[in-house]
Amino acid sequence: MSVRFEELAWSPTPIGEVSLRRRRDPATGIDVYEVKLGDEYLMSSMFTVAEIEVARLALARVDGPALDVAVGGLGLGFTAQAVLADQRVRELLVVDLLEPVISWHQRGLVPVGPVLTADPRCRLVHGDFFAMADGAGFDPDRPGRTYDAVVVDIDHSPRHVLADDNASFYGAAGVQWLAAHLRPGGVFSLWSNDPPDEAYLAVLSGAFVDVVAEVVSFANPLQDRPATNTVYLATNAT
Repeated sequence: MSVRFEELAWSPTPIGEVSLRRRRDPATGIDVYEVKLGDEYLMSSMFTVAEIEVARLALARVDGPALDVAVGGLGLGFTAQAVLADQRVRELLVVDLLEPVISWHQRGLVPVGPVLTADPRCRLVHGDFFAMADGAGFDPDRPGRTYDAVVVDIDHSPRHVLADDNASFYGAAGVQWLAAHLRPGGVFSLWSNDPPDEAYLAVLSGAFVDVVAEVVSFANPLQDRPATNTVYLATNAT
């Protein structure tokens, strides 16, 4: 059994100090993994439903037997794990700005890490997802490569970003960049902590078809009530 609380890793990064903590939940006896950026909580292994759904809902829209997928944001790895659960996936690239987060997985400090690093379909890429979107793409070895799905879980929402430079990704130019990295019929999905944003749906509709915002509900034991996240889904024209 683990100790009640432990800081497993801490590192400075270009956007602030990132830390990985593990605590034992007294009610369940289960280890909970949490990631903080400075004093701000980024994610917790207590709340993974929407992180899984952002991948599952995207892949449910995609046809084909051999899919190439890019994920922006590694975090605790639950979105990437959900992608790999689809046996049609041929290759997954997971891009993360924070090298320490990639290291946590490679060192087995988070439960999903050994799963991702042992799967030959999965490649962890250290890079700025947003800069890559506005450039040659997400695979450093194959510039211009396109994907069947691009799944993003980085910022809190299109309006609440972790770094000011990320904001342009959620505007008209950003969705055009993203569409260029998707194959015809490819799907973009985005996790958001906020309720559906009609303005962002309109931006997506300028570059994609079949644009929707799915509200995902899950239990929040800390507040003893249901909570919701939003998953945006948009399909590239064929």
